[in-house]
Amino acid sequence: MHKHEKINYVEFPATDMVGTKTFFSKVFGWKFQDYGPDYTAFSNEGLDGGFFKSDQQATTKTGSALIVFYSSELELTQEKIEGSGGSIVQPIFSFPGGRRFHFSDPSGNEYAVWSDKDL
Repeated sequence: MHKHEKINYVEFPATDMVGTKTFFSKVFGWKFQDYGPDYTAFSNEGLDGGFFKSDQQATTKTGSALIVFYSSELELTQEKIEGSGGSIVQPIFSFPGGRRFHFSDPSGNEYAVWSDKDL
């Protein structure tokens, strides 16, 4: 159900549409619906959204908002990301409330994964 004036959808740039779709399918099990060659959408992943063809990347260095995933097995998620073509931007570090790391997808967009679980 759509909620009045709540965040409903998010869109990301993608320099490599095929690589980005393959990456998110392998790591997180996402499924995509293509709308032409320059747009693909995902749903039921916590927040619905899509990727649009672009030469730009979303990173914290450029002032982009940071999308943060949760994992109950932080190291395992990191291994899946690295094994599927993602890059670790910032290794695992502690912060009040847990631990996290930052990664980029094949298009260069930055995300983070956090966990409240100890090693």
